[in-house]
Amino acid sequence: MSTRGVSFVQNEYYHIYNRGNSKQKVFLVPQDYERFVKLLFLSNSIHSFNVRDLGAQNVFDVDRERQLVNILAYCLMPNHFHILLTPLEDDGISKFMLKLSTAYSMYFNKKNNRTGTLFEGPYKSEFVCDDRYFRYLFAYIHLNPVKLIDKNWKIDGVKNEQKTIDYLFSYKYSSLSDYIGASEIMRKESTVIDKDLFGEIFNKKQVVLKELTDWFSDFPRGTLGKSGGVQDMI
Repeated sequence: MSTRGVSFVQNEYYHIYNRGNSKQKVFLVPQDYERFVKLLFLSNSIHSFNVRDLGAQNVFDVDRERQLVNILAYCLMPNHFHILLTPLEDDGISKFMLKLSTAYSMYFNKKNNRTGTLFEGPYKSEFVCDDRYFRYLFAYIHLNPVKLIDKNWKIDGVKNEQKTIDYLFSYKYSSLSDYIGASEIMRKESTVIDKDLFGEIFNKKQVVLKELTDWFSDFPRGTLGKSGGVQDMI
C-alpha cells in the first residue's frame, strides 16, 4: 500500500494522496467522510481498534498510547484525499496508511455490497523539500473544496472571494476549521491533527486567511500547480 521506492524519514514531511479506482467516488454520503476521519484518528496508533467495538464511546477520546505519525493537515474530496504528515517511527507512514486504507476499504465495500479494489493502486507521496512547498501544501490541501462550487476556478480565477472563503471555512471534511477556530467549542475531530507542528506560521485565523487568499491570484497564472509536481486528483 505504499509508494514504491520511497523511503520515509522521521522528522521529514510528506504529502500523501490517493483517489478512487478509475476516479470513482470513495465518499458517497456524510457517513463515509465521518468514518474516514475517525479512521484517520484510530489508525494512527501502534494498537488496532475497531470502530464497532467502541460502542457509544467517543472515538476521539480513545487512548492511542503511541502514534505512528503526526498529521498536520488533511482534506477529503468525493473521489480522493490528501494528508500532510510526518512519521514518528520507522515505517510509521506505511503502517498507518495500510491500516487506514484497509479499514476504510472494508467498511466501504461491505456497506455498498461491492468487492474489489477501492483505491487507485498504492497511495502517492511527495516529499516536502522546503519551506515554500510546506506552505504551498497547506494552501493546496485546504483549497481543494473550491472545486466543488467552481470547477474552473484555477483557470478563470475566484469569482467571489468572500463566498469562497465562507465555503472553505464551513467545509467539514478538512482540517481547516481546526486552524481558524470556526467554533468556540473545539471540534472533536481536532485531535486528528497536531497543528502545533506548524509553530507560529498558522496560529491565527487572519494569518491562515491571508495564506489562502494570497494563492488565489497565483492559480490562474498556472504557477502553483508547477511548484511541487502535485497533480489534481479530479
